[in-house]
Amino acid sequence: MLRFNRQAAGYLATLAACFVVAQVGGWTGFAGQVDGVAYDVMFRLSPPATKALGSVILAIDENSLKELGGMRKLRGALAEALERIAPEKPKAVAVDLVLADPSDAAEDDRLEEAFAKSPHLVLASDIVDGPAPGTTMWESPIEQFRRHAFAVGHVHAAPDPVCRQLPLEKAVRRDRRWALAFEALRGTLKDSAVLETPEALEVGHLRIPASRATARAVYIGYPAPRPDGQSPIPHISLKQLHDDPALAARFKDKVVFVGVTAQTAARDRLMTPYGAMMTGVEIHASAYESLSAGNFLEPAPDIAVVAFSLLLAAAAGAVFHFRYGWQAYVLGGMVLVIAHLTPYLLFAGRTVFPYFAPMSVAWITVAGAASYQHFVVRRRLVKSETESARYQQAIHFVTHEMKTPLTAIQGSSELMTRYNLNDEKRKQIAQLIHSESRRLARMVETFLNVERLSEGQMELKHEPFPVAETMLACVERARPLAERKRIEMRLEPLPDVTLTGDRELMEYAFYNLLNNAIKYSPAETVVTVGGDADKQRVRIAVRDQGIGMDEKELHQIFRKFYRTKRAEASGEAGTGIGLTIVEQIVTHHGGTIHVDSAPGKGSCFTLLLPLAGAGAAA
Repeated sequence: MLRFNRQAAGYLATLAACFVVAQVGGWTGFAGQVDGVAYDVMFRLSPPATKALGSVILAIDENSLKELGGMRKLRGALAEALERIAPEKPKAVAVDLVLADPSDAAEDDRLEEAFAKSPHLVLASDIVDGPAPGTTMWESPIEQFRRHAFAVGHVHAAPDPVCRQLPLEKAVRRDRRWALAFEALRGTLKDSAVLETPEALEVGHLRIPASRATARAVYIGYPAPRPDGQSPIPHISLKQLHDDPALAARFKDKVVFVGVTAQTAARDRLMTPYGAMMTGVEIHASAYESLSAGNFLEPAPDIAVVAFSLLLAAAAGAVFHFRYGWQAYVLGGMVLVIAHLTPYLLFAGRTVFPYFAPMSVAWITVAGAASYQHFVVRRRLVKSETESARYQQAIHFVTHEMKTPLTAIQGSSELMTRYNLNDEKRKQIAQLIHSESRRLARMVETFLNVERLSEGQMELKHEPFPVAETMLACVERARPLAERKRIEMRLEPLPDVTLTGDRELMEYAFYNLLNNAIKYSPAETVVTVGGDADKQRVRIAVRDQGIGMDEKELHQIFRKFYRTKRAEASGEAGTGIGLTIVEQIVTHHGGTIHVDSAPGKGSCFTLLLPLAGAGAAA
């Protein structure tokens, strides 16, 4: 369970790291560029629905400037054009020219008279640098023209290479102004009052999703361009209207946008999502069409973007947690497809959803989850193969150990059948066979019991047994081995207390520690056994004067099939499972085992076990 929790925690940490990296990447400038390109592609694939256009552009083109006297005579030519369309009663006239300076007095007077006759006149203003460094100010039309205006709107565009949005609101200090297109829209409505909320503007019957946090920016729903790439909004130049006054009829009941379209004079040419260059007056007219149609593109809330990205990360994690092989990769591919398609499907429903953030979250978490699970499975495979090989070695060792009693049994039985032995000899041989059979049975039973115990397939016995008596029995069994190596077995006082559990398994654990201490100690050294007890637990220690272990080995000695350096140095045979079995036995009895050791200073194994009545066996 502990390993599962660590693995699950590592997997979740990997997914969380992938999600955070991808989400933070979605807030970078590069992500904004990718989102912009994706927006343009989706805009072309799913343009706004085409409706009857309600605007006309009165264009100041190259021919008009050339034939009507250039920029110096522009105000007179503009006055003439406005005089000719005034009888047709257009809904509003929006002039995309910042008339901030006086010009020829006669032309200014004539233009003022034309403005006075223009219904719902909207004049333009722009933000420019102020007189003091680092300040800004409004560049506004002169008062001679301004007093005839229904409103003064700003012509400040978003500072992007591609004009996708229009800020409806701009302010210099406390002087706030609405966009030219928005003021033109208000001029066409009976109720032009603006009701403001943090998330939207309401004017007339329209609700415009323009958040205060984004300077009331709205996406411009550009009408689909004509086959030649030009704006579908009708253009009539000053020169055309001058040459053919009958064209004035085309301005009837329209919103007129007046502006420069000449390439040599228009300084506000910007790219649109269609990939075509468009002048400022055409952009304002397109923005008006978008606002009046009410066909808005509404940005998705930030919380929705984060939630969707989190859902993608969770889906990627679940796929590679519950599925493996080709199924996992197919489902992971589906997560990627969903991440790529969702922004477009939402865009078709008129919701602008960022493309980069969910896409990067999907790719990075799918790659992270797949990589993590690949390496986890690979590590499990390597570990399983290693343990399998070591387990086979342990089985070989156990079978080797069994050869001794089996050989004795086999030899004794052959003596009894081949030779005519007297009763006394037969009795001795029978006792030997019986003794070796019991030894073999105990060996097999102990090995199987420990394996069942480690797999949770066996319950411990719960019977009281004395600690001192059990330890003394183990010491006596180990003494012949110690005497052969001239090792002294030194007994310190043993606690006269009682434990509750499985005596046979605890004897195995005690004897294993004594046996290891003798095996890994050089000749003519001392192995000390002792302990003490309090009201809650008993402490049993086995200390040797062997070669000891370093810090790295101390963290691995209880790992199954691990063979220490002291085992290799001493040349002693071992399965590498003895200490693992001891740890499992002690743990299942509710105790712990601690090791203190250092190279050249020997080792001390200490068992801490709960006393009978103080702690129940697990």
